[in-house]
Amino acid sequence: MDSDQWKLASLQTLEYLQRLGIKYLPKPSAKLSEILVDWVDISSKGSGGTAIASSRPQLQAPEPQQPTSQVPKKPAPASAQVASPSAMEPAARSVAKPSGPPVESPWMTPVRSLQARSEALGQLKLQVEACRLCKDIVCHRRQTVFGVGPVTTRFVMIGDAPGPEEDRLGEPFVGSSGELFDKILRATGIPRDQVYILNTLKCRPPNNRVPSDVELDNCRPYMEQQLEILQPEYIICWGATAVRAVLQTTESIGRLRGRFHCYKKAKVLVTYHPTYLERAPEAKKLTWQDMQMLMRELGTLKA
Repeated sequence: MDSDQWKLASLQTLEYLQRLGIKYLPKPSAKLSEILVDWVDISSKGSGGTAIASSRPQLQAPEPQQPTSQVPKKPAPASAQVASPSAMEPAARSVAKPSGPPVESPWMTPVRSLQARSEALGQLKLQVEACRLCKDIVCHRRQTVFGVGPVTTRFVMIGDAPGPEEDRLGEPFVGSSGELFDKILRATGIPRDQVYILNTLKCRPPNNRVPSDVELDNCRPYMEQQLEILQPEYIICWGATAVRAVLQTTESIGRLRGRFHCYKKAKVLVTYHPTYLERAPEAKKLTWQDMQMLMRELGTLKA
């Protein structure tokens, strides 16, 4: 593997670790990639030509010293250490995102043209319709609920899983919860026809039960591809299931709301699902506070 390939691989590895919620991870940069490449070169020389990464690699270039068969064991600063993937996997789904400022990571593909976005979403929709991974769901669904809205938009709204009306019509956020959703958008000053709306799950679970982790894992690649194609500036997660899918954390909405999080270069806002607001009207004021935070960010909140 040449130097350029190592740089690309290191950037992708750092992005993956960030999305899993690893704290104190440095922001990916060309300089950091060069440091990682240097470390790999040092490691390979010290192990007979085979690059073997320790679980906590030294990210600073070591001081010149006598040749040795091992990489220097000088500990790296806590803010520059990266945990090994094997150590992260068991707790990846339940790790909360850092409470500090959002850390951006790049989109993986260039910005597409309007026609290219439409074609890519159309092809992805066909894949969703043909998907049979969740055997407990596909035999009950009427149709898949892929997503609706303009393919060039600043906003993507993400719900949980389709309900009975969504399953019947094939569109997200319809029925009584959809009406409340529309009212919230109108009050915020963002027309529904200016946002792209999708669900984390594309098929309705029987009896509207909460999606399982396996089902979320099966459907997450479709959602991630939609976001990659659209590349929005803002993502609004409506409900805990959307939070689990986008931020990959089981942290409660009450602890996550009130600040922006990050997915790639998009700012992520967390709030309550309209269905929950119908059951708990007292939470509407909290959702309105979240919408006001978005309006302040957009500069549209009137004094």
